[in-house]
Amino acid sequence: MQKRTSRRIFLQKCSFQWLAMIGIVAQGCSDNKREEVDALAVDQCDDLSKVSEEEIVKRKNFGYEVKSTMPDKKCGNCNLYIPAKEGQSCGGCILFKGPVFENAYCTYWAPQVG
Repeated sequence: MQKRTSRRIFLQKCSFQWLAMIGIVAQGCSDNKREEVDALAVDQCDDLSKVSEEEIVKRKNFGYEVKSTMPDKKCGNCNLYIPAKEGQSCGGCILFKGPVFENAYCTYWAPQVG
């Protein structure tokens, strides 16, 4: 003889499983954010000691230059730029990890909208 489960009990069990999965996903996302913050937490924008070789190659492939030769195109007014946190002198970029000068430039510069 099969034991029947009420619809209410079934839905409660399902909702608890969904909440558990959301918690696991949220934990993974917060760990990734923590890594990004750690990657940006350097005192000097030219200090790449905490940046992997792969990321250094990636920034070279994007044509990253420490100083923009075009005054109207620089990281500080790029849509991909991550502004420096309070108390830090360097920002970051969505495309690669590591510190980024506000006055730098790369070939993937995208104008800010709005």
